[in-house]
Amino acid sequence: MDRRREELMAAALELFSTRDAEDVSIDDVASAAGASRALVYHYFGGKQELYVAALKSAAEQLESRLRPQGGGRPLDDLASGLGRYFDFVEEHAAGFAALLRGGPANRSGEVGEIVDGVRRRLFRLIQEQMGVEEPSPVLRATLRSWIASVETAGLDWLEHRDLERPALERMLVDQMVALLGVAAGYDADVAALLERLA
Repeated sequence: MDRRREELMAAALELFSTRDAEDVSIDDVASAAGASRALVYHYFGGKQELYVAALKSAAEQLESRLRPQGGGRPLDDLASGLGRYFDFVEEHAAGFAALLRGGPANRSGEVGEIVDGVRRRLFRLIQEQMGVEEPSPVLRATLRSWIASVETAGLDWLEHRDLERPALERMLVDQMVALLGVAAGYDADVAALLERLA
C-alpha cells in the first residue's frame, strides 16, 4: 500500500478513535497527516470513504492476529488468542477504539458490516477452538456475551490502564468458564462441553 495513503489512514484512525466521525473533517485528517486536503480526496474521494477504508484496515489487522495457532487445549488456545487480541489493542489503540466506538449512526451500512464481520470471525474462531460445529441458542448467546465483555474490557483498559494486562486476560478466560458454568444449567450440551474443556 502507498505510504502516503497509510499515513492518511493512520491519522484518520487516531482522530476517529477519540471523536465521533461526524466531528472529524477532511481538513482535520489532512492536518494531522501533514498532507493537503486535495491528497485526501485523491486517495479516498471523501470522508465516508476514508472512514470505511481506515476501519477496514483496522479490522483486517485485528483479524490477522486472531488466526488460530492451534495445538493446545481449547482454554489454552483461547488464552493465547486473547493475548494476540490484546497485542493488537495495545499496538493499534487508535484502530481498535475507532473500530468499536461510536454511536448508532456509525453502526449502519458498510461500517456496521465491518464491525459485525470482526465479531462473526471471533465467534467462529472460538467455536472452532471448542470443537463445536453448531452452537445451541444458549451457547451462542453465551459466546456473544463474552465477546462483548472482551471488547468492553479492551476499551476500558485503553482508557484507564490500571489493571495489569496479564491479569485482565486471565480474568477474561475465567469469565468464559464462569459464563459456560451458568449456561450449563440451561443446556446439557453446554454442560458436556464444559466438562470436556475442563
